[in-house]
Amino acid sequence: MSAPGPAPGGGAGGGVGHVLDDPARAALTGPHAHFAERRGRVLRYPVDVSPWLAMPADPDADDWADLAALAGPGAEVPLLGFRGEVPAGWEVTFQIEGVQLVDDGLEAAPDPEAVRLGPADVPEILDLVARTRPGPFEARTIELGDYLGIRRDGALVALAGERLRPPGWTEISAVCTDPAFRGEGLATRLILAVAHGIRERGDTPFLHTAADNANAVRLYESLGFRLRRRTAFLAARTPERPAEGRAAVPASQAY
Repeated sequence: MSAPGPAPGGGAGGGVGHVLDDPARAALTGPHAHFAERRGRVLRYPVDVSPWLAMPADPDADDWADLAALAGPGAEVPLLGFRGEVPAGWEVTFQIEGVQLVDDGLEAAPDPEAVRLGPADVPEILDLVARTRPGPFEARTIELGDYLGIRRDGALVALAGERLRPPGWTEISAVCTDPAFRGEGLATRLILAVAHGIRERGDTPFLHTAADNANAVRLYESLGFRLRRRTAFLAARTPERPAEGRAAVPASQAY
């Protein structure tokens, strides 16, 4: 298959008219620029921080080669919002429809039981994430923003925090609850507490979820989120043979 041209709807493979149409690029050229690794027109987070990356709106053969060189042979990379075709030699490994929701009247408020989590809590966070699978969380993801948790008898049983930070916006992510404590509204309380902190900073909360996760969408809308756009969650594996791309540049020169 040939490399795609622009696809409708924004994201990694579409035209961008709003920072939330390509939130990873907006974050990596804005508040999260200090994380950015760049090769040609491709930007990404360090892999131990987040798997998210940003392809240009009109990826060409050089862009695909640069992404393959950044990721390495046989690596799986996410392409948030991408709806085109991957080049020959690449393998699509995951693809589902997603939705992006934005704050439209959340009753955000701090939670007296919520505790701020830090690097020392990462082993517990990774254990909870592995058991509940809310989405990617790496060893340094905690550096992306504020993460709040609820503990019971000293054990971390619920989590929510901040991920992508396009200018003026902050994504709520890693929302999860230990199965033994579901049904108590812990996730809802943490979402509202994280949203409160985001608003206090002057940003607006947003989030992503799978389009077919009707229960999650219903919950978020009941809290005061509204659907902004539909998107796609796709992952692809780079070719096993190393690709040649443009020379890498220091992160400090990333846009």
